[in-house]
Amino acid sequence: MSSVTGNKLKVSIFGESHGKGIGVVIDGLPPGVELDLNFIDCQMKRRAPGQSSITTERKEKDSYTILSGLFKDKTTGTPLCALIQNEDTNSESYDKIKAKMRPGHSDYTGYVKYKGFNDYRGGGHFSGRLTAPLLFAGSVAMQILEIKNIFIGGRIKSIYNITDDSKPNLSEYEIKKLRNMNFPVICPGIKEEMLYTISKVKNEGNSVGGVIETYVINVPAGYGEPFFDSVESKISHIVFSIPAVKGIEFGTGFEITQFTGKETNDQFYVKNNKILTKTNNSGGILGGITNGMPIVFKTAVKPVSSIACTQNTVDISKMENTVLNVTGRHDPCIVPRAVPVVESAAALALLDLILERDGEIWI
Repeated sequence: MSSVTGNKLKVSIFGESHGKGIGVVIDGLPPGVELDLNFIDCQMKRRAPGQSSITTERKEKDSYTILSGLFKDKTTGTPLCALIQNEDTNSESYDKIKAKMRPGHSDYTGYVKYKGFNDYRGGGHFSGRLTAPLLFAGSVAMQILEIKNIFIGGRIKSIYNITDDSKPNLSEYEIKKLRNMNFPVICPGIKEEMLYTISKVKNEGNSVGGVIETYVINVPAGYGEPFFDSVESKISHIVFSIPAVKGIEFGTGFEITQFTGKETNDQFYVKNNKILTKTNNSGGILGGITNGMPIVFKTAVKPVSSIACTQNTVDISKMENTVLNVTGRHDPCIVPRAVPVVESAAALALLDLILERDGEIWI
């Protein structure tokens, strides 16, 4: 199983949803970086379950233990390993339906690939639970990027068919403001409408998805390794590892096909001896390389697959058709908790590219 990503900065995650614990090993961090554990705690809390009526009732504090790679609050340059204990597992409901393949989940594909030896409880290694160690790693990467004045933040662009069309003010202040919101939207009035929709589908035993828009500011021009390690390729590679992600687009994305080249080309100009573009349809990336403008991308998150509605499926032990009602504790919408995870994915991808070009001494 390929649970390792990165070239200069290698990140490996391990564990299962209902196992004893989950964790991450980060190899390639620069030595001497002082980590703010309070910042990591705040990021972890943004993703943690059981904090509101629209999240799963599973109670996990996501408290972590750093086993190696940190000495006197500074990175040593050797592998940094963090372990997160699973404290609130309830596997009984999964034992009852282990032969029934849950629609939308990895039950069937995991069963086939690993010949029935996969851990089916809560999705096992395929679970969104594994985004906790990914978020930990990204929180470390974000702190290193902020030393270079690079800031990452995201917002909920849409939930179901409700869209926040407000334009962001891409400043350090606004990005930090979004990160401090438990339901990050730019238009205040849209929040209640989105929350109402999520609560409604929850009461119906159903789920909804949405779109996350992520921003990265102050990345200098010149980072990216075309063709196969372009900025888009690196970010997409990690973002698509997040369970429930089904799409990604940069800048204007698919909508760019509705315009002409004259309308969509980002024209250059000089201001204060710095090259900028009048628009940012490219999302801060040209030829797979950063151009100095904010990196902007959207991530499509599908509706949660675990729903209480009756669904058709198969009993793989009997090879016969059957029906399934999924029970247990599940989110009606994973989008709010996924925002910091997508931010972390972007941070890991960009730090890897920066370390590749600048080396370990760049800090």
